[in-house]
Amino acid sequence: MPVAHERVVAQLRDAGFGEATALAKAAFFSQCDKALDGIGAEAAGRVSVWAPGRIEVFGKHTDYAGGRSLLTAVERGFCSRAVARSDATIRVRGHDPMAGAPSTDFALHCELPMDASASASEGHWSHYVATVVRRVALNFPEARTGVDLAFVSDLPQAAGASSSTALMVSVFLAIAAVNSLQDTPAWRASLPTREDLAAYMGAMEMGGAYRGLAGLDGVGTLGGCQDQTAILCARPDHVVDFGWMPVRAIGAYALPASLRFVVAHSGIVAEKSAGARERYNRVSLMVRHIVASWNATSGRADGSLAAAAESGAEAHHALRALVPSIETPVFSVDALQRRLEQFLLETYTLIPAAAAAFAANDWLALSAAAEASQHAAEEGLGNQIPETTALVRLARQYGAIAASAFGAGFGGSVWALVDASRPGADDDFITLWAAAYGREFPVPAARAMFFSTSAGPAATHWTDADHT
Repeated sequence: MPVAHERVVAQLRDAGFGEATALAKAAFFSQCDKALDGIGAEAAGRVSVWAPGRIEVFGKHTDYAGGRSLLTAVERGFCSRAVARSDATIRVRGHDPMAGAPSTDFALHCELPMDASASASEGHWSHYVATVVRRVALNFPEARTGVDLAFVSDLPQAAGASSSTALMVSVFLAIAAVNSLQDTPAWRASLPTREDLAAYMGAMEMGGAYRGLAGLDGVGTLGGCQDQTAILCARPDHVVDFGWMPVRAIGAYALPASLRFVVAHSGIVAEKSAGARERYNRVSLMVRHIVASWNATSGRADGSLAAAAESGAEAHHALRALVPSIETPVFSVDALQRRLEQFLLETYTLIPAAAAAFAANDWLALSAAAEASQHAAEEGLGNQIPETTALVRLARQYGAIAASAFGAGFGGSVWALVDASRPGADDDFITLWAAAYGREFPVPAARAMFFSTSAGPAATHWTDADHT
């Protein structure tokens, strides 16, 4: 039985969506209800879950190093409907309308036991579902009620916009709601705030423990919790500012209503599996090596590169002086120096400058900071490809206020901030940007995706009883 359309629209408006976007998302939730009806799921007691993708505006590879990031959610993501089962099985069906299949086609499906042994093939989307299920089973043994869940996602996959994390958040919030995990002693002790929940979900993805919640196999990436924090702690119409290790809110900067983000997925996937994951993890492992070497030579026990960098007035100089002595067969001095300099520049110069620019609506300063951040990613991280570099250049050429690549890199997407005070200006910008990209890179451009978005609301969930 489909949930009442008007009630869902009201719930989405309350979450922070504009009227047109709320209407579009409500249609997705109705599709999810039809999919649940089609598999004989219970009609009563259904839960709605929204989990967005995100833009890493600034903060390239800073989170797992203890740095700082500027983030926002997008208005694309996962719309899910879930309901309790009579057994301990997690049954998920999904549809990606961006794949070109009919809107009624929920061809994605998986079924897993609510058990710490739940597993799925690595590289398959269900691997992310299994990671959530086994961690919940381990950390919350009270959770014995299974879930039927159907989702529709309009977020491009493997594009750097955190589609995999958004899926994990969707599944977790649904299981948590059906099993009332927020009422358990473990939740009350370890997850009292949204920031704690984001840090926990980051640990879940990596496989680590969080406070009193034991770790278990993650998805294999050595990242942080930037994506989870953006998804769970975003604010509509704002860019949020967070520090890491631990997660802490620093500020939030209102965006003028006339400005919109335009996202371009390059058409080159940014999968965190196999060789791509190894390249991503290499960037992270260099940070671990620098911190371990620093602690060994200084006698300190700093838990992050940021803690080392902030340990004294001469710490930046001391870190730079250390690098020539810690070369390994895997990490050259040059690679370690470039990695260190990118982190120091992004965290202590560019992000403070960008935060001040957002606060003051100083778009010239923001443009300069974004350009420097992109250059540091190209030279310091080495995670850019010709397609993302070209997209940044072309965005500026066609009038973007600022532009930069985001996400893990080695593929993925670029954001551009554009003035949309004239109706249709963002659509016109997309037309020009996409056409220029297509002329330079016709093959990946055939797979590329461009969309406009406001700074959207964070993940949320509600029951059918709300707004009755």
